[in-house]
Amino acid sequence: MDPAKVYLKRGEGRSFKAGGAWIYDNEIDRIEGGFENGDIVELLDFDDYFLGRGFINTGSTIRLRILSRKKDSVIDAAFMERRVRDAWEYRKACVDTSSCRVIFGEADFLPGLVIDKFEDVLVVESLALGIDRWKLTIVEALKKVLAEDGIAIRGVYERSDAKVRLKEGMEPAKGFIGEAFDPRVSICENGVRYIVNVEDGQKTGFFLDQKYNRAAIQRLCKGKKVLDCFTHTGSFALNAGIAGAAEVLGVDASQPAVTQAEENAALNGLAETVRFRCADVFELLPELERQGEQYDVVILDPPAFTKSRASVKQAVKGYREINLRGLKLVRNGGYLCSCSCSHFMDPELFAKTIREAATGAHKRLRQVEFRTQAPDHPILWAADSSYYLKFYIFQVVEER
Repeated sequence: MDPAKVYLKRGEGRSFKAGGAWIYDNEIDRIEGGFENGDIVELLDFDDYFLGRGFINTGSTIRLRILSRKKDSVIDAAFMERRVRDAWEYRKACVDTSSCRVIFGEADFLPGLVIDKFEDVLVVESLALGIDRWKLTIVEALKKVLAEDGIAIRGVYERSDAKVRLKEGMEPAKGFIGEAFDPRVSICENGVRYIVNVEDGQKTGFFLDQKYNRAAIQRLCKGKKVLDCFTHTGSFALNAGIAGAAEVLGVDASQPAVTQAEENAALNGLAETVRFRCADVFELLPELERQGEQYDVVILDPPAFTKSRASVKQAVKGYREINLRGLKLVRNGGYLCSCSCSHFMDPELFAKTIREAATGAHKRLRQVEFRTQAPDHPILWAADSSYYLKFYIFQVVEER
């Protein structure tokens, strides 16, 4: 049976035609032919011009997720294997692949799918109905491709437990794909060892996107007093410790995260140098200021304060507040490392917010560098959702 045909309204599809990966419900004029949600359909312009093939889901605002723009493309198991192979070859060229993100959704032309590799374990996050039908095929293809490089995968765990699946008409899903295994995985990154809990850790178990940003702070921390806010399982704090920091305090509101961070510190022989505290950062920073504490390096790595455009204004207040409080704790000539992982907090707005915080704290900022997510989380131009992480390092100086 021929695939259904989806026709755009005249003048619509501008973001897609500029290189984007999605077609929204309000851009579609009509659909011809039968289909089920999750099927692969053809996308055509108002004048019958072929534009691409992708997954359809009438239950989602994102009506189509495009897989290919080629008219002669055949979407089958061989197609998925080529996509996987291309993604792996790219990682081998660009990053340390011992632990890395192997598939990053639209940026790897596999919309709605994320696969992280932690040594010999894969963690799968499937967030779109169409790709969900193919996830087992893709996992098997990935295991085959990795095996060709001598990498034997001992287990696969699914972490498709994000609420966004509900927008696709799917229930959250979590559990082993195939045989069960120990979900606590030992990895090493930047010379730091971690235990990653792929079953109960946040997202897929560990935030790989900050890999090279964590390495970048090491040169600032030797012999220094460091404060790491929103430390999660201790990654920035431990990079500071392994670099020879004199004293490190990591803070997180989650006791399980702090417990894991303490275990990671012991694993690296840093339990005496790198300490952790379970506390609300927004409450702790003013308390530290009242106590007269000063740090050589302050790191701010908060969770996304906004996941929609509607809440951006409120998020700005949160980012401004933690940056202002963090700046007041940096001694003259010290360093502030500040980041945002929210796609909706765009680079210009984030920079403006930090600038306002510096003005409020009566500090001058000298930018050391601006960084973004690691290359295994590639930014596909025109596919805006793939660009989300902003990371600044500043030297902080008193107004003079």
